[in-house]
Amino acid sequence: MKPHNFSIEFFPPKTPEGVEKLRITRARLAELGPKYFSVTFGAGGSTQQGTLDTVLEIMGEGHAAAPHLSCLGSSRAALRDILNEYKSHGITRLVALRGDLPSGYGAMDAASSEFRYANELVEFIRQETGEWFHIEVGAYPEMHPQAKSPQDDVRHFAAKVQAGANAAITQYFYNADAYFSFVEDSQKLGVNIPIVPGIMPITNYSQLMRFSDMCGTEIPRWIRLKLASYGDDAESIRAFGLDVVTQLCEQLLEGGAPGLHFYTLNQPAATLAIWQRLTT
Repeated sequence: MKPHNFSIEFFPPKTPEGVEKLRITRARLAELGPKYFSVTFGAGGSTQQGTLDTVLEIMGEGHAAAPHLSCLGSSRAALRDILNEYKSHGITRLVALRGDLPSGYGAMDAASSEFRYANELVEFIRQETGEWFHIEVGAYPEMHPQAKSPQDDVRHFAAKVQAGANAAITQYFYNADAYFSFVEDSQKLGVNIPIVPGIMPITNYSQLMRFSDMCGTEIPRWIRLKLASYGDDAESIRAFGLDVVTQLCEQLLEGGAPGLHFYTLNQPAATLAIWQRLTT
């Protein structure tokens, strides 16, 4: 059941050892034939050079790559320079996100930022570069943690699409109904772009809970209880996580999801194992 729109996400490594480790990870995952690799972008552009270096290395290996680009805390001039640099390197795909404020910034800084929402970033990219970039945006099936309501959140998503987004990648989730409901609500507002589910493999219980608390993802009670029951038994956690996430992927694809986007955390094993199950 190979998805036709399959992509993989990395974060830019910060050490020479991390760079070498990611090369090995990337070589293994490249054998799966993903449509593209995406590379994250730190708050306020804090990983800008690392993001670009990683993207250029991926492209140099013959693969499509998309840098993430966030706008909160960034100026139009700074983003214009980044876009021009990306164009000069032949980069044609972006993941455009509002992003987080850089460390030390507060609510007043956010309010005074030249960009406050991702739709403003998408609109700016289109104004500056026309149709040069294929733009992916974020989507939140379980609602963005700062949204006022699910309806308000879907309206914000539709605004990003109307500003010129080509496709979307969702925050990870473990409830397929939340995804299908979000897609249906989006379509009611005239959204007709591909909305690709973001997939987070489960390999570490405490790490998963920490990430989920930060981003507002709900871990279903039965999954939380089962993971907690394994304690420090890492092998059982990985085996259970593989079953849960593979079944989720199957349910999504069978229900019409246009593909899958894997959040790998620069680790290949879990994504490889899920992929093997989906394609055998």
